[in-house]
Amino acid sequence: MQINQDNRKIMKNFQRVCALVVATILFTSATYAAQKWQYIDATSLTIINKAQNDGLPLHRIDVEQFDIPKFAKSGLNHSTGLAVVFSTDSRSISVKWKTTAKKLHSNMTPIFHSGLDLYIKKDGKWVFAGVAHPNTKGQEHKSTVIKRMGEGEKECMLYLPMFNSVTSLQIGVDENATIKALPSPFKHKILFVGSSLTHGASAARPGLCYVVRMGRMLNAETPNIGLGGKCKLDDYFANIVCATEADAYFFDTFSNSTKKIIEERLYNFVKRIVAAHPDKPMIFLQTVKRDSGNFDLGARKRNDEQRAAAEVLMKEICKEFKNVYFINPGFYIGEDSEGTTDGIHLNDLGVERMLNKIMPKITKILKKYKIKVAK
Repeated sequence: MQINQDNRKIMKNFQRVCALVVATILFTSATYAAQKWQYIDATSLTIINKAQNDGLPLHRIDVEQFDIPKFAKSGLNHSTGLAVVFSTDSRSISVKWKTTAKKLHSNMTPIFHSGLDLYIKKDGKWVFAGVAHPNTKGQEHKSTVIKRMGEGEKECMLYLPMFNSVTSLQIGVDENATIKALPSPFKHKILFVGSSLTHGASAARPGLCYVVRMGRMLNAETPNIGLGGKCKLDDYFANIVCATEADAYFFDTFSNSTKKIIEERLYNFVKRIVAAHPDKPMIFLQTVKRDSGNFDLGARKRNDEQRAAAEVLMKEICKEFKNVYFINPGFYIGEDSEGTTDGIHLNDLGVERMLNKIMPKITKILKKYKIKVAK
């Protein structure tokens, strides 16, 4: 009899706890459902990582300024690498944005393709804070990035979608909070030009692309002119580089180029950009040794040929031009076939391995030009 009474007491206590938990959840949900936001147009804030200052503010480059083939224009209109910097005392941050692409790429996350991610400065370091999840079935998106933050002013950097064009972006803060533009937090500017590897495929979210990670490490804005399937030492890429003033230039120009293209175009490509920026470092990265060639002999042959051609020609070019450098290996992903999403494009592990491998060499080169790693 005593056992039954004890069991009933335990059950009643359990029910009370469950009821309290449910009430707390409902109260919290109702509080945030009723939250009132104030939204501000992101273009009224500071947008960084643009190659030039003209053109549409949410596009990484003004494609009408250059003689760019039609098939390349849509990709160069992406917001790849752009970020909005601002300060706010809001405890919550939300975003509303519109994009043009109707479909996602199969080898990347929706957040990387069409979403955003937020970094907030903490103890002098940029720290990941949250993501904005895109609507995977439409072109209009709305997402709460973070809530329940502590009080006080926060210095924020919001990275835009990597493989989509953004036509509008609004940042939401608490109804009575303040939000204001900040100057660029970075001292230098480094231009990156390249293939889908530089475009960012296939990092998990925008802030994990190797280009923006290097930017945070090098205290630099990093305009990203990576373009999936393109960048074959073309004249229009050279035109963009020649027209862009930066402290240094990085090139991923061998990943889509065949042996024949490299042999025919590389020297004149380098000669043109050196003439435009004679005193600036030009750093060329050897392309990735592709895991797609582990068993596909045709893919292996093409990859081996492009890597060999790059190595031979860059050796001679670096002798002729004192400010040109070749990092080999460049896109280092390890030897265990775990560093890519699809045998070609770097996942987050691959990016980490790449940066661990090349950053000591990069920092040594850039130090000569007074570009130092951020503390």
